[in-house]
Amino acid sequence: MPSWHPELEAVVAFTGHAYVLLGKERPAGALGSLALDGLGRAHDPRVISRLAGLRGWIDTLDLVMVRSVGPPTALPLVERPDLASHPRARFAACLRRDLRVLGLEDGSRSALVTIGAGLGGLPEIGFEVEEERRGQREGALLIARALAALRPTEVVVACVAPGNAASLRLLWSVGFVPIASVQLFGRERPGGICSAEPVALTEES
Repeated sequence: MPSWHPELEAVVAFTGHAYVLLGKERPAGALGSLALDGLGRAHDPRVISRLAGLRGWIDTLDLVMVRSVGPPTALPLVERPDLASHPRARFAACLRRDLRVLGLEDGSRSALVTIGAGLGGLPEIGFEVEEERRGQREGALLIARALAALRPTEVVVACVAPGNAASLRLLWSVGFVPIASVQLFGRERPGGICSAEPVALTEES
């Protein structure tokens, strides 16, 4: 299928089937020799490396969690342009379009939520609570306030590394459910600002 983003491509795997989302300029036979299936093969690191190319950018494998927004249960967060240089906000800006950076009214707080057009063009959120305030249910309140900034009929996506057990538990506790896995990649770094330099592979790597 064609990708939703001009600089990103992806593999999205569900139960028993997977989608490979490629740029429109990709030749029709780009997948022909990769022997893909919907039972895990689409996420084979060798497949992603080949599609991204020797100088490509490859993101981590993430779990895709979703929930419907529903009626607001808390006051919405406020726009926090002063947090736009935060590492999480900068990374989100190179993967999502029309990004909003939200936070608390207290300007001394750096907890933030990013919301933008992410996977499949759906609203996608990322969040971070200050390290010293973690484990105090502040993340749950932060997400509830972020959802209040969205339309009640929307479906919102959160992508999280499978090993990030704390965020997985938090998202589950506020109504997100896992539906798929995703790995983003590109033949160049999107927006030129993603966190890590591309790994230079050789044919022997």
